[in-house]
Amino acid sequence: MEGISLGLQAEDEYVEKKDKRLRRGYTTGSCAAAAAKGAAQMLLGGERVEGVELLTPKGILLRLALEEIRQEGDTVSCGVVKDGGDDPDTTHGLLICAQVSRCSQPGVHIEGGMGVGRVTVPGLDQPIGAAAINHVPRQMIQSAVTDVCRAYGYTGGIQVLVTVPEGAKAAEKTFNPRLGIQGGISILGTSGIVEPMSERALVKSIEVEMNVRIAQGMRVLLVTPGNYGEAFLREHMPLPFEKNMKCSNYIGETIDMAVEKGVSGILFVGHIGKLIKVAGGIMNTHSHSADCRCELMAANALRAGISREGALAILETKTTDEALDILDGEHVLEETMRLIADKIQFYLEHRSYSRIRLGAVFFSSVRGYLGETANARQLIEEIT
Repeated sequence: MEGISLGLQAEDEYVEKKDKRLRRGYTTGSCAAAAAKGAAQMLLGGERVEGVELLTPKGILLRLALEEIRQEGDTVSCGVVKDGGDDPDTTHGLLICAQVSRCSQPGVHIEGGMGVGRVTVPGLDQPIGAAAINHVPRQMIQSAVTDVCRAYGYTGGIQVLVTVPEGAKAAEKTFNPRLGIQGGISILGTSGIVEPMSERALVKSIEVEMNVRIAQGMRVLLVTPGNYGEAFLREHMPLPFEKNMKCSNYIGETIDMAVEKGVSGILFVGHIGKLIKVAGGIMNTHSHSADCRCELMAANALRAGISREGALAILETKTTDEALDILDGEHVLEETMRLIADKIQFYLEHRSYSRIRLGAVFFSSVRGYLGETANARQLIEEIT
């Protein structure tokens, strides 16, 4: 059996994004469910099975090959290799295994073993102490194994142990350590299918981290767009670094989710290269959505009194640090940063319709601290 066939039509295997044909993949949850189904078939049927079909929650049929099939006494195990398609997926290529055995207690009982993370903090999909196998993959595993039991007329209990041999190593490259999931990867997926370059998946990961912070009792969130913000926070601000969460480029979506969840405030700590875009009302700071860094810097510099020649020079810059040098040379750096801070505050409040308190601290990797918005100081005090 070939590794994957998505649906009945070949075009279901691909999506078109920005004039590119990108291949879909399947989630760790689909892998675990398919492995559990195959192992259950071999346990109850007594014959070797090379592959299985699995209908995902999205309604796409997967045909997945089974790897490393083993039978030891009354236990059968096998695995499915994760395929993330054309998505930049840390778990791509991992072997997701299921070990299935009979047990005395009726029903299907699911547990995580080696390489599957363990939940250590509240606010996640599973309770503290549970294996990080989310509820949709659990439902998929239970449904797949139940169908096998019904087909063979088996009414006893089944124990399913999900393992990922390389999971602990792979987890170091995921959000799991930040989220309080220790020892391995999470078994994830709501549709069973990985959509390549999915912004929805990225935003969902931000929501998961936000839920953790809220469950830890944080009413004012400490948010950094990326690694630069994290580094500045750790080295230069008297705030609890371990409480920060990342929002990547999704500042607007982060605000929206915080409003919906009843958070009282957010303090953003970010590089001027990101946050100057917010000064123009740009709430997705990825360059493919918008840039305008030099245009916004030049506009605010003109308001601060820079010369025409200085503004034109800023429009030719490639980095914000180059622009800052020009501002400093014309002695308008401080005033320009003040005006930018006012604009950032205005657009943050506009995004939330002033339903929560929002503020920002921004910096340069070369010059360090550059400025902060009107609400930042109060938010800092509440976080500390």
